[in-house]
Amino acid sequence: MRYLTLACDYDGTIAHGGLVDEATVEALTRLRETGRRLILVTGRELAGLMRDFPHLYLFDRVVAENGALLYCPADRTEQPLGERVSEAFVQALRDRGVVPLSIGHVIVATWEPNENTVLETIRALALELQVIFNKGAVMILPSGINKASGLSAALCDLKLSPRNVVGVGDAENDHAFLSLCECAVAVANALPILKERADWVTHGDHGAGVVELIDALIATDLRELEPRLHRHHILLGIDNNGTELRLAPAGETLLFAGSSGSGKSTLATGFLERLAEQGYQFCIIDPEGDYEAFAGTVCLGDSEHEPRVEEVLELLETPERNVVVNLLGVGLENRPAYFEGLLPRLQTLRARTGRPHWIVIDEAHHLLPTLWKPTFQTFPQRLGGLLLITVHPDHVTPVVLTAVTLIVALGKTPEQTLQRFSAVLQQPAPAMAPVTLEPGQALAWQLGQEAPIRFEIAPPEAERRRHRRKYADGELGEDKSFYFRGPQGALNLRAENLARFVQLAAGVDDATWLYHLRCGDYSRWFRIAIKDGALADETAETEAQSDPDPMETRAQIRSAIEQRYTRAA
Repeated sequence: MRYLTLACDYDGTIAHGGLVDEATVEALTRLRETGRRLILVTGRELAGLMRDFPHLYLFDRVVAENGALLYCPADRTEQPLGERVSEAFVQALRDRGVVPLSIGHVIVATWEPNENTVLETIRALALELQVIFNKGAVMILPSGINKASGLSAALCDLKLSPRNVVGVGDAENDHAFLSLCECAVAVANALPILKERADWVTHGDHGAGVVELIDALIATDLRELEPRLHRHHILLGIDNNGTELRLAPAGETLLFAGSSGSGKSTLATGFLERLAEQGYQFCIIDPEGDYEAFAGTVCLGDSEHEPRVEEVLELLETPERNVVVNLLGVGLENRPAYFEGLLPRLQTLRARTGRPHWIVIDEAHHLLPTLWKPTFQTFPQRLGGLLLITVHPDHVTPVVLTAVTLIVALGKTPEQTLQRFSAVLQQPAPAMAPVTLEPGQALAWQLGQEAPIRFEIAPPEAERRRHRRKYADGELGEDKSFYFRGPQGALNLRAENLARFVQLAAGVDDATWLYHLRCGDYSRWFRIAIKDGALADETAETEAQSDPDPMETRAQIRSAIEQRYTRAA
């Protein structure tokens, strides 16, 4: 399962008029019986919630007071997540006639139109407090506390990742916690702005909408929503048209294949860095010690010590930890057996927690050799979240290769790599002539598609910094440079980097500047030669202006460049 946790709001979401109907309670019970976890995230104070909703036992945790209080129904423990608002502030509100006024463990709450008095009191007492609105309710909390911070505390307590959470809500104070969730759902009665930002809006309102969501979770684990979750997709590179090549962060089985020195490690390192940036956990099985210095990971094992499986699993219990399992201390002939013992334990952890989100197997031909015949329990057909890296795809067991959904071929003969892979599976390879890849390029073939895509590998952070320096003030080739030619082709001013581009842009005449602007030449160069999609997109907006001013558009494009490439200034 991908979505192991449902986080839901109370009023206006599972509750209508403050109460939850039997059908919604029954659906919550069914979801819990699937092994999923339930977290209630509400602006309510705990006492009132307990009075109106006798089924809190269905939830593993309750985040109350809009993120300021964490409650565990199983043992009835309460944990304030912020400091109590001062008595002086409460008394000042009373003195100013603010009614009604409710005081929780941390939260202070009232109703509109008291918000102006509340804000004036905060200013008068010079307090660091925030005001949060919720359909007429006015909630006062310490700075930094909201439903997202409360949900984070609940997930930390349960050792769960937000990347395995679907959230559902209806009001303005739900924005924060829904943005934390992997999938954000709004019920049909939600505020329009919340529905705009949600990944899915249910047909039903209130509890009926939550029942609809629960039925979909149980039936399909929301697989049908994956195309809408593109904000989570992980960048692999940029194709010849300047289009970003991105992959879904769940359900894929990838194969990176090519000769030594072809760029497999560069591709994998960049991919894993971007997984970590978005909070996806990975475990690298590293036979040769190539990843022992990978930033942000814990490495177990070395040339003299075999990594203990129990220690690997213990580290992976914390969602924020990524682990490298270094097998240098395991004899070459014993590594397949070690891996065969580790993989089922990782799968058991996944079934319980949804993690690690990715299992990375370097030198896959050593750990998964052709003659390896795993059982279904060792290697199920739909493992997903699996990255295989190898020099020899034809030396990897077909049992594993049949699960591959995308292969990336690198090196001098990528078409032969695709042919060897296809031969193992006894299926046709894509029809293509021999391909010569430039350094930093690769071919991506999605199984089922007719032809592979050539793309430029998105580099890891260290190489990205080097690339930025090259684009800022390095020397691009003549074929990658920008040329200011003007409407009549009278000029031939070459910009071999961004610094030179900024300098020439400031000096060319307005007619030349506007000619290239209206042709979309600047965004095209940024996208294809500079390989910066974000800069290209921002520039395209400037180019699309109906009556562009040459001075203003120069300033806008220069500012966009300087924000990203300080050396170009």
